Amino acid sequence: MSTIKFIHTADLHLDSPFKGMSGLPVEQLNRLRESTFEAFANLIDYALEMKPDFVLIVGDIYDGENRSLRAQMKFKEGMDRLNSVGIPVFISHGNHDHLSGTWTRFELPANVHVFTEEVETVQLQVGEQSVSIYGFSYKERHIREKMIDRYPPAHNRDAYHIGMLHGSLAGDDTHAVYAPFTKSELLAKQYDYWALGHIHLRQHVHDEPPIVYPGNIQGRHRNEQGEKGFYDVELSKTGATFQFIPTSTILFDKVDVSCKGISHANEWLVACMEALETFRTRNGAGIVELKMVDVDQEAAELFSQSPEEEWLDVLRDASSDSEPFIWIQRILFSERTAPSTLAGALPRSVLGLMDSWTTDDWKDVVKDVYQHTRGVKYLDVLTDEDLTDIQAGAAALLATEMVKTE
Repeated sequence: MSTIKFIHTADLHLDSPFKGMSGLPVEQLNRLRESTFEAFANLIDYALEMKPDFVLIVGDIYDGENRSLRAQMKFKEGMDRLNSVGIPVFISHGNHDHLSGTWTRFELPANVHVFTEEVETVQLQVGEQSVSIYGFSYKERHIREKMIDRYPPAHNRDAYHIGMLHGSLAGDDTHAVYAPFTKSELLAKQYDYWALGHIHLRQHVHDEPPIVYPGNIQGRHRNEQGEKGFYDVELSKTGATFQFIPTSTILFDKVDVSCKGISHANEWLVACMEALETFRTRNGAGIVELKMVDVDQEAAELFSQSPEEEWLDVLRDASSDSEPFIWIQRILFSERTAPSTLAGALPRSVLGLMDSWTTDDWKDVVKDVYQHTRGVKYLDVLTDEDLTDIQAGAAALLATEMVKTE
């Protein structure tokens, strides 16, 4: 029995608005909003080069139920290109692009089959090999029922049986739970491959037969980090081989910056720029979180001298002219090192400073209160004992507030 080759993709989310990214400069924000279209173009280019037997798109082609004209036009152009070389495409719409949305429809070319709201079976002939593909499209956004119960079991073992299902493993609440199923329910159908969609994390739920989420083709926020793309699958009756094909043009990720031995701001800036350049060389454009690691006491004391927003502004200014662009979304500190170190370093630094103050220094600190014309009648003349009490109170308040921050 011969093998079959196909592309398994899902969750294209064309025309995603990238909410929460308003801090980006306009030019970079526009490039980010184009990234889903560029990732889709990369998918089409690959298919035209490799010419698989067919393509499976398992839900959420569009980001919203009211599909923009531009997104539909771009998708149709991609389908036309596949049609020009005779590559069939099978589509099941998901919760984001369900069939009840309001939009001006584009007619898709003859090579595209769109599954209806009811589970249906489509027969395909690949050379001398029969292939049965099963799927459905969401009628509305919220499909809570177990659609898996409507999938027929495989009977003809000489044919290939592939199920397309946009939904969630029962009990997995990382995404909204739609069309839930269990692994045992999928296996009971005796299909040769389950092409899943909806979960944006690439994962193999089961190996034999394969039950696979390819993830989405372009990350859209910091919870969708790392390379995104699709699977090029070669399937036989004895197993499957997978090649992950990256498509994302802007990578969301986290970058570690070692702060060991850093005691000056310029040293920190050099370390950050080197880490960003390494990322840029490997991945191109990106939206990153910089995580400070190896934060020793010296580095912690350095960071305590300015608010995080100021460090972030300095870093963004320093990296703004580099290409491909990298936007630093935020700065993080090592969970094990930074909080306790920073919490200890700051009060020690302030308390040490207060211990060194003379009586005149303390009088200068509180002068705004004691020199106020409206408050003078309520306050006695400052004594050394009063200053000692003020110092003790300041130390106690500092300790209390640092505990709260921890």
